Amino acid sequence: MTSPLSKSQLNSAPTSLMLMIPQEEWQSLHEKLDRLIEIVEKTQIGSPGKDWFESDEVREILGISPKTWQNYRDQRLIPFSQIGRKIYVSRADLDAFLRSHRIGTRK
Repeated sequence: MTSPLSKSQLNSAPTSLMLMIPQEEWQSLHEKLDRLIEIVEKTQIGSPGKDWFESDEVREILGISPKTWQNYRDQRLIPFSQIGRKIYVSRADLDAFLRSHRIGTRK
């Protein structure tokens, strides 16, 4: 789709610009942005300032079942802290576990 404005008009246009697009295209763009946000949120390991994760967050990050997470803890594959019935894993320990299981590129 070409712009009805020339390049020189776009460059000299005021800082705010209003465009009209068909509703179907807007909806499609909106859905794509929602999917992109979901992907970004899934790939981030918690918020940047978060130092500890609860069990359910660790399972979600690793994509493992509760039983597998129990086996990891039983085998002491990832260090954890337990306060009462709550289990916490530090960001550093989780990052170290992920790095130790990293598969590099082929040369």
